[in-house]
Amino acid sequence: MRLETILFDVADHIATITINRPAAMNSFNRQMMDEFAQVWRKISWDDDIHVVVLRAAPGRAFCTGVDVNSAARGEPPAVDLDNIWHCEDPGDLLGPKSQRCWKPMIVAVHGMAAGGAFYWLNEADIIIASEDATFFDPHVTYGMTSALEPIGMTYKMPLQDVLRMVLLGNDERMTAKKAMETGLVSEVVALDDLWPRAQALAKQIAAKPPAAIQGTIKAIWQSLDLPRSVALANGLKYPQIGNPIGIPQVDRAAMMADKAKKYSLR
Repeated sequence: MRLETILFDVADHIATITINRPAAMNSFNRQMMDEFAQVWRKISWDDDIHVVVLRAAPGRAFCTGVDVNSAARGEPPAVDLDNIWHCEDPGDLLGPKSQRCWKPMIVAVHGMAAGGAFYWLNEADIIIASEDATFFDPHVTYGMTSALEPIGMTYKMPLQDVLRMVLLGNDERMTAKKAMETGLVSEVVALDDLWPRAQALAKQIAAKPPAAIQGTIKAIWQSLDLPRSVALANGLKYPQIGNPIGIPQVDRAAMMADKAKKYSLR
């Protein structure tokens, strides 16, 4: 793949994606959307990749959403509004679940995460943040309806926190500490520890049987669109299919024979 807006590396079963437009606050344009679609397909079909870490180039922002200046530079628009019947949601290309990629994704957030950044946060399995991270949605401040990102947020955060964020727009930012209290973020670390901590979590996940990991991710995420009874009935199929594959991928006898307790507390 030829990538210009993101960096992509695979090592030790971990794919690391770095949003790499720091001069533009790591905002996304049409090119980045297309490159993410390529990357998610690569990750989906590469059995050597067990887990993904998404991060952003150092600077003031993790991502400030869509690049509002791309049209002025003559670039193709991220969202084409000319034909209203063929508008597509940028998240359909940016997010792994929207691209039917069932490898778990850890997102490491620093600085500002605004607006369209939630396309990734809403599809993340684990989000960790540095102490300087802030979260906000500026759409309504600029006279724009905020719909797609906050609808996704309601699966991650209490409704009242989502509404407060979108209605206050640029007038208020959620701190990393508050984001952890709402359930959006699961861990807050020092900025220097952010990338190493994300890699450490990814390493622990990557060591587990990949069939079990992917089956778990797919079962849980697909259940979100179903009524509870249907989700449970459908969920039974996943262990029936996945366990015969996943169990031979690990030495269960050796693990059960090792009585030493090896775990951390959170």
